[in-house]
Amino acid sequence: VQLVESGGDLVQPGGSLRLSCAAFGRIASSNTRGWYRQPPEKQRELVATMTTGCSTNYADPVKGRFTISRDNAKNTVYLDLNSMKPEDTAVYYCNVAFYRGILKLNYWGQGTQVTVSS
Repeated sequence: VQLVESGGDLVQPGGSLRLSCAAFGRIASSNTRGWYRQPPEKQRELVATMTTGCSTNYADPVKGRFTISRDNAKNTVYLDLNSMKPEDTAVYYCNVAFYRGILKLNYWGQGTQVTVSS
């Protein structure tokens, strides 16, 4: 399984951005797609997840500003970032998790840099 992210950029505070993550390979039809981020000198943290059935979970700092969505036909997940703040600066990673039998598998993208600065 390979995850390919795109869309990271430098944006001004208050700006918007869309991140995309395409998945390639053998992925179970029932899976959870997610976005995580790692700010400078901090640990990786959850941003948002979405199941195949479109149940979502958001981290408190991004609720109301970020939106996760997915296109199952394209095996792609998106993250719309709005009203961005300097503290959103981080490397953003996409993730896919699913079960193969009793084994839970997790795959990660290479990361895409998002910088919020004036």
